Amino acid sequence: MSPVVGPSVTITYCTQCRWLLRATWLAGELLTSFTTDLGEVSLRPGVGGVFRVSLDGEQIWDRKSDGGFPEAAELKRLVRDRIAPGRDLGHTDRSAPTAAPGSDGAVT
Repeated sequence: MSPVVGPSVTITYCTQCRWLLRATWLAGELLTSFTTDLGEVSLRPGVGGVFRVSLDGEQIWDRKSDGGFPEAAELKRLVRDRIAPGRDLGHTDRSAPTAAPGSDGAVT
């Protein structure tokens, strides 16, 4: 087996919480967006409500400290900012709509 060439992403997910599908979906999103930029995306089973994403050993998302699960677009931006800062992510980079001042906060 040859060594991993390129950045390595690890998604650690809680097996007790049954978060495997969420982890595999996010892994697929990363692999689709960074087809040749990533050397590896791996899934690591865990327990105790863990959902953590690390890039080359550096934690970039943690469910407990970051307040929930990452949206795919946010995770892609976090990875891109570390491995290919100048890269355009297309529609993922478009800014999210904002609520009008004085409104009830709903986005239209």
